[in-house]
Amino acid sequence: MIRIYGDSISGNCLKVKWVAERLGIDHEWVEIDIMKGETRTDTFLAINPFGQVPVIEFDNGRVLAQSNAIISYLADGSELVPEDAFERAKVLEWMFWEQYSHETAIAVRRFQKHYEKRSDEEIDPHLMAKGRRALGRMELALLGNDWIAGGESMTLADISLLAYTRLAHEGGFDVSEFPAVHGWIARCERELGLPHLHEVTDVQV
Repeated sequence: MIRIYGDSISGNCLKVKWVAERLGIDHEWVEIDIMKGETRTDTFLAINPFGQVPVIEFDNGRVLAQSNAIISYLADGSELVPEDAFERAKVLEWMFWEQYSHETAIAVRRFQKHYEKRSDEEIDPHLMAKGRRALGRMELALLGNDWIAGGESMTLADISLLAYTRLAHEGGFDVSEFPAVHGWIARCERELGLPHLHEVTDVQV
């Protein structure tokens, strides 16, 4: 069994939870409240000196941090990772992009607006612009494709990007302005057995 240390409000932590559940991996979820500073305690820092969630701990004491590294490990050899080397690389391409160009705008704006309760005037306007560009890039990729990396089935790239795209409205982003993304969210939710957060009436899912 593995222990997953995570905060349920964090998209990065939800990625790990979804992959573990999708693949039937036996695990224990350990809730860590980042808003209460629980990642900064001596006990937690002894587990993960990075002071971040998610992190997984194995019975033999090994520890692995960083959400996309964790899900890559958990899904190795599964249907979530393409067998073809180039297709695997395309999945990684999107996962690297998610952390650099997507999460840094959409997740950051969500946290500031939804959890820190900052007004729009108090939030860097570049975050909205950058987040909309990220959603636009996804829209282009999903035109004519069911899945973000272009394959015939869900991959880690979809799960990686779903986590914060699905919650983008909490940061003030209107995902309905991106119809292909809107439909993809519903498709991913259905595939993972998640409740629908966005009503889809006119999008083929």
